[in-house]
Amino acid sequence: MKIGVVSDTHLPRSAKKLPQALVEELRQVDQILHLGDWVALEIYDLLAELAPVEGIAGNNDGQEIIRRFGEQKIVTLDGVRIGLIHGHAPYSRKGTDGNALLAFEGQEVDCILFGHSHQPLMRRENGVLLFNPGSPTDKRREKQYSFGILDIEDGKISARHVFYDSKE
Repeated sequence: MKIGVVSDTHLPRSAKKLPQALVEELRQVDQILHLGDWVALEIYDLLAELAPVEGIAGNNDGQEIIRRFGEQKIVTLDGVRIGLIHGHAPYSRKGTDGNALLAFEGQEVDCILFGHSHQPLMRRENGVLLFNPGSPTDKRREKQYSFGILDIEDGKISARHVFYDSKE
């Protein structure tokens, strides 16, 4: 199973449309996971034209998005338990990865996906994959825009970032 991982789209503030590099890759996935800061619910419709979409709300999302998606959840895809959280406070001052870990403390997950910082990250802690895809439209201090791809095969999960220079 191939999964597209997106966070912090911030449309239409950060871009007028989804970047072509993102759209082309997401046309090839089985599922899309959005980790919050959609900003506009229309992003869901754009993504849903490409693949089924699941997600959570972030700190820049309004009540409509929060009601529709919630702020934290665990999804099971191809037998793998994946925690979804945006990663902003109030959890701790240990950074977004620390916030994400604390949010799922004591829960059985194979992977925790989070956003908020716009900084791509991939590491394992105690056997759990921690993954932040970065942002496809607002790179902040990063050199490139980014999103993520997860592959699940035989109950094993692997991840990679996709980096690109233009948000057009």
